[in-house]
Amino acid sequence: MSELKAIFWDQDGVIIDTEKDGHRVAFNKMFKDSGYDFSWDVDTYGELLQISGGKERMRHYFTAKGILLEGIVEKDNDFLLSLHKKKTAIFVDMIESGILPLRAGVHRLMQEAMAAGLRLGVCTTANERSANAIAKGMLGDINLEFVLAGDVVNKKKPDPEIYLLALEKSDLSPEQCIVIEDSRNGLLAAQAAGLRSVATTNVYTETEDLSPASIVVTSLGDPDGEKGVLKQSAKSIEFDGVLHADQLIEFFSD
Repeated sequence: MSELKAIFWDQDGVIIDTEKDGHRVAFNKMFKDSGYDFSWDVDTYGELLQISGGKERMRHYFTAKGILLEGIVEKDNDFLLSLHKKKTAIFVDMIESGILPLRAGVHRLMQEAMAAGLRLGVCTTANERSANAIAKGMLGDINLEFVLAGDVVNKKKPDPEIYLLALEKSDLSPEQCIVIEDSRNGLLAAQAAGLRSVATTNVYTETEDLSPASIVVTSLGDPDGEKGVLKQSAKSIEFDGVLHADQLIEFFSD
């Protein structure tokens, strides 16, 4: 029998609903501050989210618009990195100012998981500085065993590299861990690493094919706040709008 031992959390869209009102806003302020006359509207950013990683999204968009004028890989990489650093500073300021709250149920579920003896880690393609700002600030009372972020791996999701690294760090088998994700790319990365998953949707991912997840909810839910809706489950689960750690332990322990 395999018993659930750990939960690996994605960050953007899962821990904080960062994409529409966080990263997108920070990118647009950076573009304006850098002298560009374009911005990413909600739909454009939604399309760009199919590409994992902020620098990679800029590369795709800038290349399509003919903005990467150097045409030299090393110089283009430095150019994108400099812009992304400016964007990250703006985003971290937003996080530290409290503009972007944790998603419903995140802090509660993490606390329940710790009380149940589960180990917790964060696996995100987000910049390391922004990931640590959330982990050490907003989640300062949560015992996160590790925060894997930014360029700690060479390949972004849907490649499984970051989750394989998490398994290596935890020294656990895939059967002993689950992932909480919000997007198809993230779920595919988890699946390729042999991990089962829970998906919590947001405005950008609610229409994606999230079938690789064992459980799909609109929110993790809070007893005295926002309630989630169960959209999909691989087996029967009692769900009253709030997903609890003991339910996950029972569901994923075979």
